[in-house]
Amino acid sequence: MNRLDILQDLEQRGLIHQTTDREGLETHLKENSITLYCGFDPTADSLHIGHLLPITMLKRFKQAGHHPIALIGGGTGMIGDPSGRTSERSLNTAEVVQGYSEKLAQQLEKILDIKKTDHTVVSRNNADWLTDITIIDFLRDVGKHFTVNYMLAKESVSARIEQGITYTEFSYMLLQSFDYLNLYEQENCTLQIGGSDQWGNITAGMEFIRRSREDEAEEVKVYGLTVPLITKADGTKFGKTAGGAVWLDGEKTTPYEFYQFWFNTDDRDVIKFLYYFTFLDEQTMQDLKVEVADRPGDRVAQKRLAEEMTLMVHGDEALKQAQKITELLFSGDLKQLTSHDIDQSFRDVPTFETEISDVGLIDLLVEASISSSKRQAREDITNGAIYINGERQKDLHYTLTETDRIDNRVTIIRRGKKKYHLIKFN
Repeated sequence: MNRLDILQDLEQRGLIHQTTDREGLETHLKENSITLYCGFDPTADSLHIGHLLPITMLKRFKQAGHHPIALIGGGTGMIGDPSGRTSERSLNTAEVVQGYSEKLAQQLEKILDIKKTDHTVVSRNNADWLTDITIIDFLRDVGKHFTVNYMLAKESVSARIEQGITYTEFSYMLLQSFDYLNLYEQENCTLQIGGSDQWGNITAGMEFIRRSREDEAEEVKVYGLTVPLITKADGTKFGKTAGGAVWLDGEKTTPYEFYQFWFNTDDRDVIKFLYYFTFLDEQTMQDLKVEVADRPGDRVAQKRLAEEMTLMVHGDEALKQAQKITELLFSGDLKQLTSHDIDQSFRDVPTFETEISDVGLIDLLVEASISSSKRQAREDITNGAIYINGERQKDLHYTLTETDRIDNRVTIIRRGKKKYHLIKFN
């Protein structure tokens, strides 16, 4: 992709929700290699899947020859953005915010492939300029450019008026506006992008730049662009599972769990998500559309989506491991799993720990609450409902020994089609 077709590509993918001065932005992008930014506030110790759309947007602009900045909100994260919220965030300590900021920076540098020798994409932290400004300077240099009426008209504020909004959160848009001005002055940044809930903050920043530069002979030209809110066909919230948020940190959401999230995408959503999140060309996309229409059961499109996203976030080795675990679980050949594979793929299943080296299967089923009684355990075994490491066991007198342990530490017992249990031997 070159600079001439970045907006066209974004529109074809459905990635533009709002823009300021669409024609002016198109000309600006065609005639210049611009600097743009997107902010990420450190509200947790990891980014989550909801951040992936703006992250991939930065990657798209980089591929088109522009210079993205990933801005860590080490300063704004001390306050909390009221956008899209019905209640005020809990304030974290400076030490916690700094720790979160460092972890987010590491994740962004990995996904965006930020290198110290490569200045096409960089990361910045707004704590570098926000923590040094005095309250008097802030009120004089920033606050004087905003009327209360202007701020009350913004959706992020007006939506909270009835519930109440503190002055702390009320001032958030001024802090973000100061970010845009600072990056404009220091980096010649002329475009801010973000989620649709950031429209008010983005336009406030543009207005602040214009007002603070209105004495200049040449008109200041800065722009804003937002991406759409991601919706799912079944009405559930994107990025949420039964276990909670889908994190980009492999310790919080394993690469296998991450892979499975994408692999389980609804047929009605998979093509949209491929357009949103991947960098596949149009011909490949059309081929995958045919696969979904003609052979939905094969889940070819979902598999490609899972591969592309896991590779982007976790890398090639993690993708290979996630694929291996998926294939072994599908085939039932669980003995080929390693204990590390099991830690990734069975984190949320019931676990029973024992120090007994050899244990009768019936006693174990009852003690581990897999079967409700010895009578039920006998029925489960006789009916062929019990599997040990993927193999059906119908012997009522079977005793588990070291040979049934994977890596000499864990045994997987399945009751019925999907009820897995882990037996860990200490």
